[in-house]
Amino acid sequence: MVIALRLLFALILASMLGVTVWASLHTPLSELPRAVWGHPWFIAAMADAYWGFVTFYLWVAWKEPTVAARLLWLVAILALGNLAMATYCLRELFRIPADGSVAPVITRVNDGSPVLPALLAASGVGIYLLA
Repeated sequence: MVIALRLLFALILASMLGVTVWASLHTPLSELPRAVWGHPWFIAAMADAYWGFVTFYLWVAWKEPTVAARLLWLVAILALGNLAMATYCLRELFRIPADGSVAPVITRVNDGSPVLPALLAASGVGIYLLA
């Protein structure tokens, strides 16, 4: 199960990186037509995505014991979405043996290191500032 989950989240991360780079090279966010930003389905899709990010973040906040790590993961998840979420899951899955139980991934509280979320949060904020 651990190997299958590692492959799944690696696929999610790779596909999101690919589609994000492709979209960025095709059309910058700043050139998105105004009609798209105000379209009801665009707004609904964004609301759905961000409520999903918040739901995932609640689990992350429970697992991360320090305020710094919690805040940095929040920024990373809100700025990078599924890229940050897949990275978080991969980090958790590579902390256990390939033949181990998934239970520690779900239930273990982490050490609260802010390094990875700081890198992701800075990347996410930087991308938005450059866009």
